[in-house]
Amino acid sequence: MTIQYQNTLWNNKKVIIGEPTIDKSKPVKLLIGFHGAGSTAENMLVQGNRLKLDNTLLIFPEGPVDAGEGLWSWWKDGPGQPKSVEAFLTFTDEMIQSAQNHFTNSSIHQVSLWGFSQGGAASLVYALLGSHKVFKIASVCGFLPELPPSVSVSSSSKQILGIFGTNDEVVPSFLADYALEEMKNKGHEVQIKETSQPHELNTENLAEICSFFKE
Repeated sequence: MTIQYQNTLWNNKKVIIGEPTIDKSKPVKLLIGFHGAGSTAENMLVQGNRLKLDNTLLIFPEGPVDAGEGLWSWWKDGPGQPKSVEAFLTFTDEMIQSAQNHFTNSSIHQVSLWGFSQGGAASLVYALLGSHKVFKIASVCGFLPELPPSVSVSSSSKQILGIFGTNDEVVPSFLADYALEEMKNKGHEVQIKETSQPHELNTENLAEICSFFKE
């Protein structure tokens, strides 16, 4: 399957768009990939290009927080984290709206999210608090940051795949497991995959994610 990639700017931030050949007689899906903290959209593209998904438009946005040296994150750590997470939600609301505006000829039926590390956390946070309707969410080595108290929790149930490793040296397994249990407690349908992996996004993870989004 050939995918044509292009860089563009939405709301003054770089976004990489991946467009395969689309069959408009079938449901068109949009999948947004969130990179890790202190990373780039290109790093997520390398992994996302290995997902073979039918009739699926791909988006790889650049995080809004400058981590220095050309690297980006989704929110800031520290005492101001809740406010920074709230800004991330606004950023992602606008980015999803920009995607829907961009792909008006394709009539998107479903929007789904996935990510690694802080990108996995970003996917979970938006599933929990985001304004736009999302269908499925996949998180690898994700967690939950300190959330803004002023934002209401979404009432719609989502399907979530959470993968984490017992040998993760960056996001301890108990934090990843806690995040997924919290999502389950909020009424979401959660599949938990605990592995022995370190802090990585590997071939087995991508196969699980591909299968999950194909269902």
